[in-house]
Amino acid sequence: MQKMILRRLSLLVPLVFAISAICFVLINLSPSDPAEVALRVNDITPTSEAIEQMRVELGLDKPMVERYFIWIKGVLQGDFGVSYETNTPIIEEILYAFPTTLKLALSALLLIVSLGLFFGVLCAKYEGSLLDKTIRGFIFFATAMPSFWLGLLLIWFFSLRLDIFPTGGLEEVKGIVLPAITLSLAYVATYIRLMRNTLLSNQQMLFILYAKARGLKEITVLKHQIRNALVPFVTALGMSIPKLVAGTVVVENIFSLPGLGRLCIHAIFSRDYPMIQAYILLMAVSFILFNLFADILVHWINPRLKEQL
Repeated sequence: MQKMILRRLSLLVPLVFAISAICFVLINLSPSDPAEVALRVNDITPTSEAIEQMRVELGLDKPMVERYFIWIKGVLQGDFGVSYETNTPIIEEILYAFPTTLKLALSALLLIVSLGLFFGVLCAKYEGSLLDKTIRGFIFFATAMPSFWLGLLLIWFFSLRLDIFPTGGLEEVKGIVLPAITLSLAYVATYIRLMRNTLLSNQQMLFILYAKARGLKEITVLKHQIRNALVPFVTALGMSIPKLVAGTVVVENIFSLPGLGRLCIHAIFSRDYPMIQAYILLMAVSFILFNLFADILVHWINPRLKEQL
């Protein structure tokens, strides 16, 4: 286990540097002049003298390679630069928006894990029943429904028609319910199907047949099946969590939540390049770390993998 963690961590540093370099180069290859953008978002007339002065202030007069190392040095110290639009440190805006995104992502993750496991096991246990067919129909519907359209439908029905939940914001605790459902529904359907199919495919495996031949109780056999099915479940979940966080971009804008996703969209429309760079880098690092965490969890669940290390 420790060897695996150290091996993965040793690959983490060069991978993060490579991603940061690609991100930096692509942003700097943008056709818009960052100095002119910085002037326009602050309502300053972009004359040639003003643009040249702003380029010096932003360090854009230096070679790209030198600018990259200055930027990455600041990132390693927790300094992502200053927002073009607000002239405030980017790290402050990220720390302000992060709790909202974290609350939304954790709420959605709770729904995904609990509902995915529960209904996946239920469908496998009652394969071919009306319940199984109904849930499989729900899976087809949920995976085909775009999240932005689902969010608008939920607002129209539960907020405008029934007046049960607020249309947006997190002033009330129940304000997180509709955004969490919108963000998680497609994932819930995916993980119900994954758990169901994995359990059904495990039924003919030797360890299950052996457990049944020993006369073990049905609930005991099911526990063995679930433990084995958790390996692909957790692996896929580790891959999905960063996508889940990235999906908050749409949901936060639909429900007017002041999180990282809304911050990113606003930065894109205002061409706030330092903010965009910071967001992309954070998403990339979170993707790598969550994959590492998922691998550790899989090795903990499956003792056979621990023996191979």
